Amino acid sequence: MTRWTLRALGLDVVPALRPLTYPGRPATEPALLTGPELLPLGPGPGPLGDWRPTGPDGPGRLSLDGALAALGRDPADRRHPVLAVGSNASPAQLAHKFATAGLSAAVPLVPVRVGGVAVGCSGHIGRHGYVAAAPYAAPGARTTLVAGWLDGEQLAAVDATEFNYRRILLPGDRFPVTLPSGERLRGAYLYVSKWGVLTGPPAGGPPRPGGGDQSALLAALLAGSARLRALLGPGPRDWVERAATDPALRDEGTRILAEEGWVEREAGLPAYEPTGPDALTYGDLRERRPDGTGDAPGGAARGVPL
Repeated sequence: MTRWTLRALGLDVVPALRPLTYPGRPATEPALLTGPELLPLGPGPGPLGDWRPTGPDGPGRLSLDGALAALGRDPADRRHPVLAVGSNASPAQLAHKFATAGLSAAVPLVPVRVGGVAVGCSGHIGRHGYVAAAPYAAPGARTTLVAGWLDGEQLAAVDATEFNYRRILLPGDRFPVTLPSGERLRGAYLYVSKWGVLTGPPAGGPPRPGGGDQSALLAALLAGSARLRALLGPGPRDWVERAATDPALRDEGTRILAEEGWVEREAGLPAYEPTGPDALTYGDLRERRPDGTGDAPGGAARGVPL
C-alpha cells in the first residue's frame, strides 16, 4: 500500500523537527491515520464509525469501526473529537507525537466546518522555536479545521504537549461543528492559548491571521521590533535555531511580544475546561435527531453545558 504512505503523499515533514515548516501539511480530506499511512475515508450518511476507509482497490469491506477493531483500537463512539488549529492537523506531527509517547497513531482525521472561530497566532514562542497558531472567537466566521478523533491515551498525550494551551469544550449551539456528511456535533474540544493571540505588529488592531507561512510571520515580527532582532535575529532561521535551544530566550521573546503591545489576552472563547476521565466522547456528542437516535445522554448526565 505504498501509495497511501505519508512519504508518498508528501505529508511526512514533521514541524517539531523542522520548525520553519510549521504548521505542516494538514489532512485535506477525511482519512484514517494509521501511523505510516493515511487511508482515504469515504463519508456516508450515517455516523463516523460507519464510514469506509479506501484501499488500493477502492472502498474496503470494513467500516471505520471495523478497521479500528482490526488494529485493536477503540471505535469512533469511544473517541474524543478534538479540533486542530495548528500542527495537530498535520498527520506527520500527530504520528510523531504518538510515536514519541509509545502509542498507536491510529486516528480518524476529518476536515469540518466550524462557525464563530478563526485562527490567529499565539502570543508566545513555543519550545520548538516557532510561533504557533491559536483560535479566537470571530462571530460570523466559517472556518475549516481538522478534527481528530482521539482515544483516551492519545488525548492525554496531546494534552501533555499542549502545556501552553488549555483544552476547552466548544459548545455546538454557539460554535456549530459540521462534518462532511452534514452531521452536526453538540460540542468538540479545542486548545486555546494561555497567552492570548497576536494583534501586531503594529500595536492594536484585529488578531493577526495564523496558520500561514512561518518564515513570513517571524520576518514580520523581527522587522517590527528592534528588541526581537537583537534577541533572536537577524532572520527567521536564526530565530528558530536560537529559541529552540534556549528557554530563557523564548521567555524573553514572549515578554517582548506583550511589551510591544502586540498581544490580546482574551480570545473570547468559553472558559469551561473538562479534564481527565470525564472528557466526552463522540458517542456523547452526537447530534440529536427528531426520532431520538444519536442522542447523547452522557453530556447532560455529567452536567456539561452543551
